[in-house]
Amino acid sequence: MELALFDLDNTLLGGDSDFEWAQFLISKNVLDREVYEARNAEFYEQYKAGTLDIHAFLDFQLKPLSRHPRTQLDAWHAEFMRTHVLPIVLPAGRERVQRHLAAGALTAIVTATNRFVTAPIAREFGVSHLIATDPEAVAGEFTGGVSGTPCFREGKVSRVERWLAELGHGWQDFDRSWFYSDSLNDLPLLAKVTDPVAVDPDPILRDHARSLGWPVISLRS
Repeated sequence: MELALFDLDNTLLGGDSDFEWAQFLISKNVLDREVYEARNAEFYEQYKAGTLDIHAFLDFQLKPLSRHPRTQLDAWHAEFMRTHVLPIVLPAGRERVQRHLAAGALTAIVTATNRFVTAPIAREFGVSHLIATDPEAVAGEFTGGVSGTPCFREGKVSRVERWLAELGHGWQDFDRSWFYSDSLNDLPLLAKVTDPVAVDPDPILRDHARSLGWPVISLRS
């Protein structure tokens, strides 16, 4: 049995869906450009530097979901998929996912970005298993809070292990396991699999991967 795990942003996508969602809401005048654009860019730089306070970021990212009915959010997301997500879906990323699915691997997307933003993207890739940060909801409407453990850094490991346990599996059940990621923030999960793959990696992950002999690939060409 084989396991294939994929980060989403800047791995399967040629961009960051978290960042793009905020920019989309700014473009729709749902969020104030002057207030939110600089803060969105600041959080993105912190993420790339490995210094992100995930709870501060999620408060920033999830609060807007609580201010609008779910029907409106879903309509905005359909437009967001067309205008911001589909143009950055990487064909080579789609092909790599399909290769693992065709080989019968248990396949999942594992992302820090919240499930509301990423569930339609996972479906676009044909992946039925999504491990993501879960926005808190009551009666179908978002509260602006987080439900459970954010799927970030060490939280990705615990969330994957909980998901595997729910399926009746553990790491020992897999002859091979892959995790594809671009980010230094994913080093904890990359260290858990038999086949870590650095995809268009940031400088820290690139150096780490090369020092350990991990494959370094690009899905952007």
